[in-house]
Amino acid sequence: MEHVSEDDFSNAAFPYLTAQQVTVGDIPALALRVTYVGELGWEIYAPMEYGLKLWDTLWQAGQAFGIVAAGYNAIESLRLEKGYRYWSSDIHSEYNPYEAGLGFAVKLKKGDFSGREALERVKALGARGISRKLCCLTLDNPSAVALGGEPLLAGERVVGRVTSGGYGYTVRQSIIYGYLPTEYADPGTIVEVQLLVHAIAPQS
Repeated sequence: MEHVSEDDFSNAAFPYLTAQQVTVGDIPALALRVTYVGELGWEIYAPMEYGLKLWDTLWQAGQAFGIVAAGYNAIESLRLEKGYRYWSSDIHSEYNPYEAGLGFAVKLKKGDFSGREALERVKALGARGISRKLCCLTLDNPSAVALGGEPLLAGERVVGRVTSGGYGYTVRQSIIYGYLPTEYADPGTIVEVQLLVHAIAPQS
């Protein structure tokens, strides 16, 4: 960014979860200091007509640093490793932020909003108000991949289901997320995942 912009992208001048109007090359843009892959970086928003030029500007500046283009599957793998939640699977209206490990993002004193009283009750109860937690698990078999919806079992009892899953290429493990009762949510607890494995017949 320093090679294509005169704006200050240092951590002190551009802290996490802030946004600033910037110029990239000669393109006006809004930069948001947040990424979905766990690394320090920015999301850059520019008018649609500048899209190709913005890409070309960043692509050319990045050649000296070994820049590569990565698609959505790379984003998905990295966010699983980082522990970022995915709306509509890991988090939605069925779960509350405290169960999802997002209590730090709840501001109960910002004014009235839908669900505030319910969240206040949950927070007041503390640990007693949370009967389940979103947990990160890794599969013993790194070649097995859960897609979501698979049951999580303790013995013969179904205790939850997989909300999302995929392979983590950095950690070289198959990662899944799922809500488990708090008694199964401690690190090191072993549960089973029922997976559908597709067998491929050998070529004759």
